[in-house]
Amino acid sequence: MISAIMPTYARADLAFERGEGPYLFDAEGRRYLDFASGIAVTTLGHKHPKLMDALKTAAEGVWHTSNLVRIPTQEALAEALVAHSFADTVFFGNSGAEAVECCIKVARKYHAAGGHPERFRTITFEGAFHGRTLATLAAGNQKKHLDGFGPPVDGFDQVPFGDIAAVERAISPATAAILVEPIQGESGVRVSPDSFLPALREIADKAGLLLIFDEVQSGVGRTGRLFAHEHWGITPDVMAVAKALGGGLPIGACLATESAARGMVAGSHGSTFGGNPIATAVGLAVLNEVTKPGFLEAVQKRGDALHEGLNRLRAKHGNKIAEVRGKGLFIGLRCTGDPSVVIGELRARGMLSVIAGDNVVRLLPPLIIEDVHVQEALEKIDDALGATSF
Repeated sequence: MISAIMPTYARADLAFERGEGPYLFDAEGRRYLDFASGIAVTTLGHKHPKLMDALKTAAEGVWHTSNLVRIPTQEALAEALVAHSFADTVFFGNSGAEAVECCIKVARKYHAAGGHPERFRTITFEGAFHGRTLATLAAGNQKKHLDGFGPPVDGFDQVPFGDIAAVERAISPATAAILVEPIQGESGVRVSPDSFLPALREIADKAGLLLIFDEVQSGVGRTGRLFAHEHWGITPDVMAVAKALGGGLPIGACLATESAARGMVAGSHGSTFGGNPIATAVGLAVLNEVTKPGFLEAVQKRGDALHEGLNRLRAKHGNKIAEVRGKGLFIGLRCTGDPSVVIGELRARGMLSVIAGDNVVRLLPPLIIEDVHVQEALEKIDDALGATSF
């Protein structure tokens, strides 16, 4: 008999009753160090006082009005995102997939508004993951995600990640944009080569394309910069963010320059729930915390400590860890065997992590971790690797 919850996830037999900071607690009171963060969502850990205050205040006000009227917290969050990024304008949805879908629509409308509706195709990259809607699945072009869902949505041309020559060959008169994750998360925390993003910026400018970054997982402080692309010293025309932005509440955002958004006029796009008063109030509290002086420096410091410690463990357990990847607190351990074995051993020791492609264990701790949590994580990983048999 099918379960009441549609069985689209292979769920672990775990349920949590409460959370505090970087820890989750099950019904028996067992404590888990949460280095999964709900797949990079609970940015500031669990029950953060500033988020609790923002949530309670918002809940005492108006829960929903639709986007047919002004929403003050939405306007404040949009203004804050604009102030801290390349963007001039923001559209809010409910998820990362919606944010990416909006980015793709912005690119198509940009060219249509410029008199070239025939330019609708987007170049994407092997190993990408952009979401679970039909269009974002087509953009990711992974067989395991597309299988059984009929013909993929047209309009995407995929090339190898990091291959500039392949990008240049893929450009046609129908090309509208390039869509790329600065760090590919789902396929194994694959970081863009040093020259890759700057080269894409140059190609996009030369060919009149929009450059779109998918920072759904890498954005809002995860790498030690507010947005991961800042490590490469270039900016996109359009960008998708989500996950960490809500600190645990569902929200996604499409950020764009004024020029890129020239086609997004009234009636061109919409969302019933997007930019909801409660989600945007909490999102603003998240952004205010992450942009406080010293916050991102602390993320980078803890990220450096984890990378150093993990590389020491790699040397100690060299037959089990092939590589430590990532930036800041966006970390991947590429295993020489099945990563689910390591994840199971960690879980048995009270630590949560996330699987990714290419035999990778993802470590996505909340950004508020301190030195003691770094040390606790390293001890658990050391112990888990020692018990792993591959």
